[in-house]
Amino acid sequence: MSYGSSSSGARGGRRVEYGRTYVVRPKGRHQATIVWLHGLGDNGASWSQLLDSLPLPNIKWICPTAPTRAVAAFGGFPCTAWFDVEDTSVDGRDDIEGLDASAAHVANLLSSEPSDVRLGIGGFSMGAATALHSAACYAHGRFTNGVAYPITLSAVIGLSGWLPCSRTLKSKMDSSQTALRRAGALPILLSHGRADEIVTYRNGERSAQILQSSGFQYLNLKSYNGLGHYTIPEEMDDVCKWLRSMLGLDRSRG
Repeated sequence: MSYGSSSSGARGGRRVEYGRTYVVRPKGRHQATIVWLHGLGDNGASWSQLLDSLPLPNIKWICPTAPTRAVAAFGGFPCTAWFDVEDTSVDGRDDIEGLDASAAHVANLLSSEPSDVRLGIGGFSMGAATALHSAACYAHGRFTNGVAYPITLSAVIGLSGWLPCSRTLKSKMDSSQTALRRAGALPILLSHGRADEIVTYRNGERSAQILQSSGFQYLNLKSYNGLGHYTIPEEMDDVCKWLRSMLGLDRSRG
């Protein structure tokens, strides 16, 4: 495992400082690179340790740390967050500027990967929301601010998350046959606990419904009875199986 120093990007005339990025190198033939995004108040280190333990030797994991910013849900208290959030639901106010900035940061992390390597984005909670926003930007071909989306995605995973910008997604996809084609061909896995008290299962279910009605037909929603706002080995086993299948990964460590 290795890590890089923080990087910064402009957002609304301000500089946003990203924290440390942790990288888990593939133990076998490098076939895919996935950026994994942590939840609110967390950092890239905890997820990098979990991902390093998964039996997926052909994946390189990149685990960045979000900027520290004031978060409305915490009364303006600062913590690591990919965007500002007040309500963790599909009906909440969308910090489009923050979502675009984080999606651009993720795309930049993936832009220098080898051309024969498949690219993906995954995340937990607000990290999942950022991953889904990235999926929408990829299908649409541009970020919400009009800047072109620079990479091709092969897989998106959202654990215990929600779909941001849900009210405008369908019209964006309907505006272009290319967008609908990209949306329909992008594999998405959503996993959610039925006992989640932070991002309710209903929000995960509605996110899946809105995505599917907007053209993201290659979507699988998995639910877990009794699971709250955290992950369990059963869920990560299902993530591994899905990634092997969707990305055509080798099963050996060679």
